Amino acid sequence: MTDMAEKQRARFVPGQPDMWAFVLFETSVFTGYFGFYLFYRARNPELFLHAQSQLDLRVGVVNTLVLLLSSWSVARCVQSARAGAFRAALRDVFITAAFAAIFLFFKVFEWARLVRTGNGLDSNDFFTYYFFLTGIHFVHLLIGFVALGVIVYQLRAKARKDHEAKETQQLVETCATYWHTVDFLWVLIFALLYVVR
Repeated sequence: MTDMAEKQRARFVPGQPDMWAFVLFETSVFTGYFGFYLFYRARNPELFLHAQSQLDLRVGVVNTLVLLLSSWSVARCVQSARAGAFRAALRDVFITAAFAAIFLFFKVFEWARLVRTGNGLDSNDFFTYYFFLTGIHFVHLLIGFVALGVIVYQLRAKARKDHEAKETQQLVETCATYWHTVDFLWVLIFALLYVVR
């Protein structure tokens, strides 16, 4: 009996299957974006290198660390919710939201600095892709705030019957899966735009 329970636990995939289909779709769409970016970069490497040198690597690193910390805190939220520690799970959701707000603040600050120095969406191919990719990611992160709001709503619900707790847990895991996807996409964007030379 114990072996069967262990096998079922090993095969368990968190969240709802629809979210995993969405994750695969988003990953394939962003793979296409990255492919176009690399294609245009290969056609004009000097322009891309010059434009890339105008980004502040420190801001990119800080934002990457902040989002990795947000992934850590949302994972803690999932663990706390599984253990039935809903108060701790709520705390972790708010920590996640705080990290995301820091990310958004730095991203807007970086955009404003670039625009002030004459680097806008239509300056050149690099900045077209830079603003497009970071802008799309920004929108995904804003949607992530909605997912965090859903988690807060579910965790604050007063009814905690077994079947409702199971549904709450599944919803928490589904929203966390979305959050991890957004963070993963940022790591790829950071690597392409800031690091790869």
